[in-house]
Amino acid sequence: MGLRAREKNSVEPFLQKLGPGLITGAADDDPSGIATYSQVGIQFGLGMLWTVLFSFPLMSAIQEICARIGRITGAGLAACMSKRFPRSLVVALVSLLCVANIFNLSADVAAMGAVTQLLAGGHPAIYSVAFGMISLLLQIFIQYRKYVKYLKLLTLSLLAYFVTVFVVRIPWSSVLQATLIPSFQGNRAYWTALVAVLGTTISPYLFFWQTSQETEELRAHKNEAALKRTPWQAFRQFRRIATDTRIGMAFSNLVAFAIILTAAVTLHNRGTNRILTAAEAANALRPVAGRFAFALFAIGIIGTGLLAIPVLAGSVGYAVSELFRWAASLRRKPRDVPKFYGVISLATLIGVGLNFIGFDAIKALYWSAVFNGLAAAPLMIVVMKLADDPKTVKQFRLPTYLRVLGWLATMVMISASAFLLYTTIG
Repeated sequence: MGLRAREKNSVEPFLQKLGPGLITGAADDDPSGIATYSQVGIQFGLGMLWTVLFSFPLMSAIQEICARIGRITGAGLAACMSKRFPRSLVVALVSLLCVANIFNLSADVAAMGAVTQLLAGGHPAIYSVAFGMISLLLQIFIQYRKYVKYLKLLTLSLLAYFVTVFVVRIPWSSVLQATLIPSFQGNRAYWTALVAVLGTTISPYLFFWQTSQETEELRAHKNEAALKRTPWQAFRQFRRIATDTRIGMAFSNLVAFAIILTAAVTLHNRGTNRILTAAEAANALRPVAGRFAFALFAIGIIGTGLLAIPVLAGSVGYAVSELFRWAASLRRKPRDVPKFYGVISLATLIGVGLNFIGFDAIKALYWSAVFNGLAAAPLMIVVMKLADDPKTVKQFRLPTYLRVLGWLATMVMISASAFLLYTTIG
């Protein structure tokens, strides 16, 4: 009995460390991301597997920095930016986030509808509306603690992509070489793809979401408060944030690796030239890898879409509400924070509605990742400035390893975007 109690006590604290970072990492592999990774695998085969390994420490660092800002200040990212930067800059960054997220959400629900049609027949538009409305209603009517548990469960849908890897034949020696040894090309298509991958893994909406979720965690525990008021809790909280973030980002990058690999060894090797959506990627697998691989890939798209929609809409809700200094919390009921839930509802409805007014959001999946890559660089500069600003974080300035990795991630995004613009103009 004593042994069981000790085992339980050792497992539960570890599980409690997994929260915002795990959900954020899993939401990163939304249908837009799946389409991007599939396209990269189809175009370049194994040639871009190295990007997943390369981006992991950079992605982990910037998300850990965002989480620290939320835990230290007890405020969301837009609220912190509004206190330290010109309002015009904050409005521009929040506006970029809103536009990117709404189009991304539109493309995600469209992909989920198309995949469901492949699995069950029927009309994809009906499924798209259903997925959007289900997600919105869950955010509005389900208690935050329960809702977070559902989001954690949805991360399990991403395991489908790990299973898919073992359904197809893999040249593991070539995979190892491609993962460890980067290869570059000087053409526009390569740099577009590179920015798309980086824009998918290091996405602006994840910065806002994880920062705000740390503030929600503060509200969920009565014995905790912002670290600027409870500095004695810093060591334990920073260790929890590091563990949660690294596990979440590792999970996200492993899924990305599995998707690129699956597309490379099946569709690239069979001469498939291009896919535009995650649904097309799933359908293309059916004749090549079999119905089982197709079903796994499709189910994963639906699961991660259900996970990503509330993150996309929620990050817009937090950012806009903080910009206008409205109360914002998923823990509170809609009647208490009507403007916050109104923004979430409007973002979701516009995203779903774009599919019915002639806008082909599905074809914008790959390019939405490129847009995120271009938009991320200026936001990352702002985040790094905030995280080392004594007026914002008090004595909790960044440790050296996070400062180095954070600025390295920022410079990588700036460089990749600059190369893309140069090759486009040239």
